Amino acid sequence: MKRYMIERDIPGAGDFSVTELCGAARASNQALATIGASIQWQHSYVAADKIFCIYLARSQDEIQRHSELSGIPFTKITEVPQIIDPLTANN
Repeated sequence: MKRYMIERDIPGAGDFSVTELCGAARASNQALATIGASIQWQHSYVAADKIFCIYLARSQDEIQRHSELSGIPFTKITEVPQIIDPLTANN
């Protein structure tokens, strides 16, 4: 599977309550269950008016289908072919 970063412009997302975030997570999980094993949600970052989500999926089409099923819109989908972290310096 490929790694994708999904950028979502959602006004006020950084101020969402725990209840609102739980609702979004439930909607995402339901969509994932419908689609099946071809897509996985790793985690998301919530900041100000955006949510950045990291997913593993077979294709960008799977990400778009997830968005349709969950009702959570996306602004941009970017494939992430590589990651680096502090340990990369040790290579």
